[in-house]
Amino acid sequence: MRSVNLVTHADPKSPIAEAYRILRTNIEFSSTDRKIKVILVTSSGSSEGKSTTAANTAIAMADANRRVLLIDCDLRKPAIHRMFGLVNIKGLTNILVEGIEYSDITNVTEVENLEIITSGPKPPNPAELLGSRRMKEFLDRVREDYDVVIIDAPPVLPVTDAAVLSQYVDGVILVAGYGVTTFEAAAQAKASLQKVNARILGVVLNGVPVDRGGGYYYYYYYYYDEQGRKKKRRSSAVQQSVSVDGIPSFKSEGIDL
Repeated sequence: MRSVNLVTHADPKSPIAEAYRILRTNIEFSSTDRKIKVILVTSSGSSEGKSTTAANTAIAMADANRRVLLIDCDLRKPAIHRMFGLVNIKGLTNILVEGIEYSDITNVTEVENLEIITSGPKPPNPAELLGSRRMKEFLDRVREDYDVVIIDAPPVLPVTDAAVLSQYVDGVILVAGYGVTTFEAAAQAKASLQKVNARILGVVLNGVPVDRGGGYYYYYYYYYDEQGRKKKRRSSAVQQSVSVDGIPSFKSEGIDL
């Protein structure tokens, strides 16, 4: 594992890792009448933490003994392969353009139950590929083969890729960066997704300072210091509130972009 952003795997007892586990629980209980298997993660713009959120949510799902596939569908600025230290020679574009069997290029990771398909070579027509019949057929297949499929998609506002992809998934998580995303941008991203009837599960507010998280629930966990002494530490939880015109917001303290 290469990236320091993969805190759910590198430091599973940290408050940040716990925030992702609570996010996992919120996703699982966001629907009682329809099972959510394919989840798209996006943001309104860049540098808001969507790839980090997608990767850590996938790890949290895998840690819950679910077979998880993480797909890098950001064919313009892919990041998942760098986070996990993978080679990105062949990936999603090869599946869609060349008809390569996806199981032949799926990457096994250090995280048990988690597999990854990288983006592959950058194509000249990302939106057309992601909205193609082959993409739908591919997602239909992996839906049957995995318990959970997490898609890291491009931001909503600059390009149409995420909106195009949203028609094939069970739900969308919209990531907003604390101090980065404006309310207007988040609302515009929400409107763009709703125009294509995307099912928005909630908004992840990324990087909320600990001292500004009024109204949160907390719990304590125990750990041992270097001298073997038992210590108690307070861990932040994720509070579900309301944000962006009524969309549930899963505020996560301290999650890094």
